[in-house]
Amino acid sequence: MSGGSGRKRTLPGFGLTMGLTLTWLSIVVLIPLAGLFFKTYELSFDQFVAILTSRRTLNALRISFGLAFAASLVNLVMGLIIVWALVRYRFPGRRIFDAIVDIPFALPTAVAGVALTALFAQKGWLGAPLAELGIKVAFRPLGIFVAMIFIGFPFVVRTVQPVLQDLEAEVEEAAASLGANRWHVITKVILPSLTPAILTGFALAFARAVGEYGSVIFIAGNLPNVSEIAPLLIVIRLSEFRYADATAIAVIMLVVSFLIILAINRVQRWAQTRAADAF
Repeated sequence: MSGGSGRKRTLPGFGLTMGLTLTWLSIVVLIPLAGLFFKTYELSFDQFVAILTSRRTLNALRISFGLAFAASLVNLVMGLIIVWALVRYRFPGRRIFDAIVDIPFALPTAVAGVALTALFAQKGWLGAPLAELGIKVAFRPLGIFVAMIFIGFPFVVRTVQPVLQDLEAEVEEAAASLGANRWHVITKVILPSLTPAILTGFALAFARAVGEYGSVIFIAGNLPNVSEIAPLLIVIRLSEFRYADATAIAVIMLVVSFLIILAINRVQRWAQTRAADAF
């Protein structure tokens, strides 16, 4: 085959599959998002800035993004502990606990919100003893934090679990036999292999928490400037027929979420490259 004829691909049909991919992504993702941006053109620049810099909007965005980030950090730590226990140890009921992890995936968000509210209300099973200690969860920002943890932790577990399963325990034993202590085994052998999956799980948990609505509004209390999340503020603006205002808030949520996830993906690529170089 001559050099000018080009290199033939092992799998044919690249043009067709790429065309279908771009078409589907455009229909499902790009066109709806473009419509969101076009809707904000009904507002002048000054109106757009006024909406985004209003005290209610800023507080709603701060609550949504701040608590989502904090909840994702908690899910990251606890998710790793859960994954380690499920993968590295054998104990009675392990399969049951492994199945329980998926409950937040299957449970309707409204059901999760009602259950958490009943549990953490001042007269609930957990809310009552916490209230005696002066800790109020339901109808407070803390309740939003708890709900975001509940709906986000399966993303970390299910993303990291298959990677840890593929990481053979013999690799850790080999490192230990060569003189590495437990801390070096964790930092030099285990974490470099798990870091890309950890970052992916964190990004998925964060994205889910930021956009969560159903399970949060029941336990949040929804007080403006106190416990009102950005998705709820968007719904309120829609109910007031202030569609341009709602899309302005939605656009800033979209842009901020995209930038955060883009940054996480960049770090993930760096971690993958570093792990490949290490091996």
